[in-house]
Amino acid sequence: MTDLFDVPGAPRRNLLPTDGIAEYHGPVFDPAEADRYSQALMDTIPWRHDEALIYGKRIITQRQVAWYADDAYSYTYSGVTRTALDWSDTILTLKARVEQVSGERFNSCLLNLYFDGSVGMGWHSDAERDLVKNGAIASLSFGAERAFKFRHQTNKQTVAITLEHGALLIMKGTTQSHWLHSLPKAAGIMSPRINLTFRQHCMSN
Repeated sequence: MTDLFDVPGAPRRNLLPTDGIAEYHGPVFDPAEADRYSQALMDTIPWRHDEALIYGKRIITQRQVAWYADDAYSYTYSGVTRTALDWSDTILTLKARVEQVSGERFNSCLLNLYFDGSVGMGWHSDAERDLVKNGAIASLSFGAERAFKFRHQTNKQTVAITLEHGALLIMKGTTQSHWLHSLPKAAGIMSPRINLTFRQHCMSN
């Protein structure tokens, strides 16, 4: 009998012990597909360094980003407002695979480029007011394998997982209300990682 969790794209158990749902599907593309999409994203996305407003000071991050959505509307996070780009064919293809595996529907995608292990992301939650409350967020990874961590906001319990090339992680339910997550810096990793976070926005503006 085939073990459900040996099937590519099949979700493993909920990674979080309480107060949320985080399902790791593992790689949802074979290695050749993952390589091809990774290179296409590197070559075709109009990457730009992200900005954040911290204590009134505008900071330019090492991480580069791009943002796509169904409509060219404005989205504010970290104190900076951005306007969505039109979907590219590559991202629409990836979106279709993510929706097929997850059973969810998404109307926007924030892409992040980390050139090597010296670039990471500190503790945060994706709980912006423009997002559907308790909606699903699908995190698709390409490139270097990196550790990804959760930390409960109240009891400080932590959970860690390694995100593989071409792998999909789904966060949903009350995860963003109770848990923070981070991508720690990792000395020795010299190759890039691309992360696509497909989201459910309230398209009201």
